[in-house]
Amino acid sequence: MAEEQLSKWKGKESIESAGITAEQVWTCLEDFCNAHKWLPNLDTCYLVEGVPGQPGLVRYCASSKSDGHEVTIRWVKEKLILMDPIQRCLSYEVTDNNVGIKSYVATIKVFPINFDNGMKGCRIEWSYVADPFEGWKFEDFASHIDYSLKFMTKKMEHASLLMGQNLSTSAT
Repeated sequence: MAEEQLSKWKGKESIESAGITAEQVWTCLEDFCNAHKWLPNLDTCYLVEGVPGQPGLVRYCASSKSDGHEVTIRWVKEKLILMDPIQRCLSYEVTDNNVGIKSYVATIKVFPINFDNGMKGCRIEWSYVADPFEGWKFEDFASHIDYSLKFMTKKMEHASLLMGQNLSTSAT
């Protein structure tokens, strides 16, 4: 669960799934520039600079919102800080944006789970440290991360059922 501090927001959300293995989730996550395939309300995500899978890579992520008259594009640039395929862990930070984020660093970890019924699954943890976002309450931000994690997991589970192991190219 998440907790609010005076100067920084810190939290961790997690989910367990019997519908997808840690290896399958990691296949999706290690392609750092495919976030639009898995996260809600994200229209695009692509490489800006760097080498895929290597720290220093920068991705651009954007979503659009229309009020019926005008379309607003909300975007962030995120830099990969750590990519550890052995531990199934990645960290990234927001380096530029037009949504008022001053500081945001996230870490996503994937752990294998063997359930009592013999099924294999995983636990996904998404932790973060951020300066408070203007116009947001901490509880709303923590809820957004939790929703995004659940959405991502369900989408990966669905893709796993449809496509098997090759999840990095599925789920459009």
